[in-house]
Amino acid sequence: MDIILVTTLVFIAIGIIVSIGLVYTSKKFAVKIDEREVAVREKLPGNNCGACGYAGCDALAAAIAKGEAPVNACPVGGAASAEAIGDIMGTRADALERKVAFVACKGTCDVTKNQGNYIGEKDCRAAVLSGINVTDCNYGCLGFGSCAEVCPQQAISVKNGVAVVNRNRCVSCGLCVKACPRGLISLIPESRIIRVQCSNRDKGPLVKKVCTAGCIGCGLCAKQCESEAIEFDSTLARVNPEKCTLCGKCAAKCPVKVITTKAV
Repeated sequence: MDIILVTTLVFIAIGIIVSIGLVYTSKKFAVKIDEREVAVREKLPGNNCGACGYAGCDALAAAIAKGEAPVNACPVGGAASAEAIGDIMGTRADALERKVAFVACKGTCDVTKNQGNYIGEKDCRAAVLSGINVTDCNYGCLGFGSCAEVCPQQAISVKNGVAVVNRNRCVSCGLCVKACPRGLISLIPESRIIRVQCSNRDKGPLVKKVCTAGCIGCGLCAKQCESEAIEFDSTLARVNPEKCTLCGKCAAKCPVKVITTKAV
């Protein structure tokens, strides 16, 4: 009987010691939770798309709570989300212009041709990895819709061989940008309606040979621009949005009409 009692008391003592140790350890090594981080996370959309530059919404919420990221860092949440997060952080959310995806290619089936009948996997990335040039233009859209497949809002579709963006549906998540193996897609401010819809950096005669809608680098657009907003990447014209006044003179003068002024 004494042995049973002693054994029971020993187990009780061990239990008490272990409990005290666990309580001490939990308090000693407890990870403090920032209530603001939790509140900010609730105001983020939860897409985990990475368009903000962070690994996901949790990482962005932590960065905002620490003051390492602005309250309007999420491009998907928009103004409403930024304002709500600003209230949590006690700061004003500066105006953040909405961005939309832009495909820098106008090479539809009407203006360029396929080099052959591609029978591989209908995926832009697979086509590029195969080393086969599907179209005459080695810079243009392949038209297999890898960007459309990853778009959560179904804002991208392939029309006449080229990816087209529905700006009203686009939430600027940036998944299409990452999916395009030729780097044709970028996120641009919604107000930037004047853009060069081409990515071919070859010289004019070579461009005309593969695509009748490509930029030929003639420079007429630059001569018309009074604000000197037209710049050149090799022979490819680009519009500097910081200088552009949206006058549209460059688009009107472009002989191949590759400069677009359409908002949608």
